[in-house]
Amino acid sequence: MNTVRSADGTLIAYDRSGEGPAVVLVHGAFTGRTHPILYGVATALAPWFTVVNYDRRGRGDSGDTQPYAAEREVEDLAALIEAVGGSAMVFGGSSGAALAIRAAAGNPAITRLALWEPPYHVDPSAPPIPDDFAEQLAGLVRRGRRTEAAERFMVEAAEAPPGSGAGLEPLAHTLAYEAAVVGPGNALPSGLLAAITQPTLVLNGDRSPAWMANAGKAVAAGIGGSTHRILERQAHNVDPAALAPELLEFFCR
Repeated sequence: MNTVRSADGTLIAYDRSGEGPAVVLVHGAFTGRTHPILYGVATALAPWFTVVNYDRRGRGDSGDTQPYAAEREVEDLAALIEAVGGSAMVFGGSSGAALAIRAAAGNPAITRLALWEPPYHVDPSAPPIPDDFAEQLAGLVRRGRRTEAAERFMVEAAEAPPGSGAGLEPLAHTLAYEAAVVGPGNALPSGLLAAITQPTLVLNGDRSPAWMANAGKAVAAGIGGSTHRILERQAHNVDPAALAPELLEFFCR
């Protein structure tokens, strides 16, 4: 394990593997650097790249300086990129894709951008999310209602069946962070997308809900010159064996 100090002094923990051009992996909700999906991706990419797989703030071995703001997570990613030489390609999955989008807009230190199912809501079939969802989740955690916060996130944002929040309480405090990163109501961030000039790949699974595919198409349409692909037999919890070859091909261009 390595650590880097972010702009606000928070220590961010990361694993570094392989040699070559740098790739930073950005996780989504409830996951960190030991989660099997991006751990598997890191292992698959390491023969060709220097891969940084990190714990976002508030998770695993990383710190959690308060007050939280999505901008602090952008600074965390910048600190990691600086630690591996000052430029990197970036992959973000789910809400991690939304963080990668925030970080990449107008930022030449990110040279290529790959995104897995950014969870924006662009059509009526997407689950309704209140604009103050982040504040609601944070309020539940402050009142000690961590199970309720996890349950609400899983049922309302992830469309999981009731009871899916059980056992996820330890990371309930980070769910407000996810909602803040994606933005109020999960609205498409058209301004950020227009500011991204890096080569970009947007990926969706054909077994994910249709609204996720529509969001992926909208993100790709908002980034000039980007590519959108559908992975067969993949749902939101993508198989790293299916994801890694797509990233390898894209990052090797």
